[in-house]
Amino acid sequence: MQRHIVRVLATFIAITATLLSFYGCGPRVKEQAAKDQQEAQHAAVQPAQEPAPEAQVEVKPSPGPEAVKADTIEFEDINFDFDRYDLKGRSRHTLTQIACLMFDQTELSLIIEGHCDERGSNEYNLALGEKRAKVAKDYLIEMGIEPHRISTLSYGEEMPLLMGHNEAAWSKNRRAHFEVFH
Repeated sequence: MQRHIVRVLATFIAITATLLSFYGCGPRVKEQAAKDQQEAQHAAVQPAQEPAPEAQVEVKPSPGPEAVKADTIEFEDINFDFDRYDLKGRSRHTLTQIACLMFDQTELSLIIEGHCDERGSNEYNLALGEKRAKVAKDYLIEMGIEPHRISTLSYGEEMPLLMGHNEAAWSKNRRAHFEVFH
């Protein structure tokens, strides 16, 4: 079963890389797709063990007053499983779209907001939100986006997308959200 999932994921990555190569992001996307395929194969052989988020939170500066939000540019949030901060295939696809835009429009900057559901302490959720934002940032940097163009911010459980005390609401609140600025 795991081999089938790995083959499907590898095929998805290869098709995505091929399609995106037509849009000017080819070489970097192909390199990242190859890395993702190797990681997926390794994960099928040896399940990853995620360390628990640490309680320390690094506060990132917000963009200065000169930053203007790019209101017309929106990306879908990427979602995470409970108590996890690893990227799924759909998340990688969204991040690849963001990378392509940032390659084409070098004046853009990005803030990645990490969010959690209401379960867990405030400190724990702030740390987990930071890890979710950081994993997205690291993926974009691996694709070739300059680190100074990306900031991270954790809101923990403080800004839920949906109110509710059930899995439907919680699954939507476990996310990374993207704000694009000029």
